[in-house]
Amino acid sequence: MACLNREQIMEVIPHRDPFLLIDEVEELEPGVRAVAKKHLSEDDYWFKGHFPGAPVQPGVLTIEMLAQTGAVCALSLEENKGKTAFFGGIDKAKFRRMVKPGETLTLSVEFIKTRGNVVVGKGVATVDGEKAVSCEFTCIIGG
Repeated sequence: MACLNREQIMEVIPHRDPFLLIDEVEELEPGVRAVAKKHLSEDDYWFKGHFPGAPVQPGVLTIEMLAQTGAVCALSLEENKGKTAFFGGIDKAKFRRMVKPGETLTLSVEFIKTRGNVVVGKGVATVDGEKAVSCEFTCIIGG
């Protein structure tokens, strides 16, 4: 069962359609870790052009989904409410399997370092327990 639905996610992060890319948050330890889900549908706008007749989830959008999961984690801290988490960097990105419409991504993020308003997270996206994408990313928490 989700601990945050889409409406509740929008209370934490500023993303909106068509760029709110997570559907629910299942687990949340503010400032520590979060697990979210994205249910991929053939109707998701990016599948029309990536690639016609053979749709595949763009890896960079999966990284954005991981970053949005991290943003929920960081911005759920009381001292960060109302702020925005901006990308500061992406490292060690690996794309291990194709992800297709009809699959559900489980997006797990754990913060591995925090210094002031800079947070480094480790993210892993899986489908049915199989690793699809992994990366480390830096977020800068701003006003």
